[in-house]
Amino acid sequence: MKFAAVETSTEWCGAALWLDGEIRALERRAENRHGELVLPMLERLAADAGVLLAKLDAVAFGAGPGAFTGLRIACGVAQGLAFARGLPVLGVSTLEAVAEEGGATRVIACLDARMREVYYAAYEQDGARWRERAAPRCVPPQAVELPGAEGWVGCGNGFAAYPDMLNGRIAVKPEVHPSAFAVARLAAPRLARGEGVDAAQALPVYVRDKVAFTAAELGGR
Repeated sequence: MKFAAVETSTEWCGAALWLDGEIRALERRAENRHGELVLPMLERLAADAGVLLAKLDAVAFGAGPGAFTGLRIACGVAQGLAFARGLPVLGVSTLEAVAEEGGATRVIACLDARMREVYYAAYEQDGARWRERAAPRCVPPQAVELPGAEGWVGCGNGFAAYPDMLNGRIAVKPEVHPSAFAVARLAAPRLARGEGVDAAQALPVYVRDKVAFTAAELGGR
């Protein structure tokens, strides 16, 4: 199986190719240039590997939650690659991708959602899979909770934005971010099970619909 993966939900922009079990990936800080960078990165990977994007079997993308524009870019690129070729598309949770990158078996994945809120979820490794212990949600940082068990590690830039979150009760890795490499690793077994959908059905997972403060909220800050 050969498929592409893209991840643009944070300040990082990433692309990856899964080539029969081998992953080739590129990423860089993009600021607001994700739309400009992601497809050339994927084309470079394909050229270096001697693979035609037209010959891929599927496309995966970081579906969210994360930056609204970044999620739309990743979904749009995946749809664009898949639509004309009739390829299946698979969205992968960006918070689960944080857990995959975290290097721990119990991860509180947390991304800065701006507007004094964070996206977070809790995952526990079960063999080769991640079990969701707390579903993805958008909450104020003081509302983030630990599941009952011990040994959790906090990963993601939410812990950089709010260093006092959870009152220092767990070790944190604020530098961990969702990557196209992690998206590819998570997508591979799911695509092999036939979990991809038609390109037209692929959608970002926003978790929060609100994108900005109202004037009244800004006045009260």
